[in-house]
Amino acid sequence: MRGGLWFEPKGIWQASLVFAGLIEMQIDQDVKSELVTRLNRIEGQIRGIEKMLEDERECRDIVTQIAAATKALETVGFRMLASGLADCIKHPRKSAAEGYSLGEVEKLFLKLS
Repeated sequence: MRGGLWFEPKGIWQASLVFAGLIEMQIDQDVKSELVTRLNRIEGQIRGIEKMLEDERECRDIVTQIAAATKALETVGFRMLASGLADCIKHPRKSAAEGYSLGEVEKLFLKLS
């Protein structure tokens, strides 16, 4: 199954993220929308950094902006995993069967830290 949207009986729209085309981690649709908004902002930050380089701005200012964009991207990763972890806690057997045991999600968190 590829990533997509579906409607659950509880009335919650959810999105799935598919890793290597095999395993899904369910992310709440509201969280997905929030992450897309954050990623759009980060994209703007990166374009701003590129412009700063082209304009030969002060190195200190560029590094400050790079640090801010890095932190923002890390926040996206942690927020996505936190949403997926909530689903793993609600449905531990299903999540483990799909390759997302709590231990596996912990490993993903550690990759970001």
